[in-house]
Amino acid sequence: MPHAPHHQRVKPQQRKSARGMRRVATDAERKLWFLLRDRRLDGIKFRRQAPFGPYVLDFVCFERRVVVEVDGGQHAESERDDVRDARLREEGFDVVRYWNNDVLKNPEGVLTDLLARLEAK
Repeated sequence: MPHAPHHQRVKPQQRKSARGMRRVATDAERKLWFLLRDRRLDGIKFRRQAPFGPYVLDFVCFERRVVVEVDGGQHAESERDDVRDARLREEGFDVVRYWNNDVLKNPEGVLTDLLARLEAK
């Protein structure tokens, strides 16, 4: 089934919320964005805090339909995240989650894992 372009699904309030989230990024989100921005990971384009439908995605590569979420302890066994991930998968996205601690203490491992997932697409 064809997908409407992501910008057609975004409400003005979500765009505003995404902008606000960019300003208050966690240390882990800032670190990962530094590593992903400007096509630094194998030339792959990512967007940060991108609105999509009712969600704001931490990082997304629309071209390869991969969403990357960076989570703290509040996301452990989150039913809400499970529902969100299922909805994104229905839209054709792979959802990858990394813990804040992994991004901060093992960024090379995170990038290696992420690149392997992207290359598998």
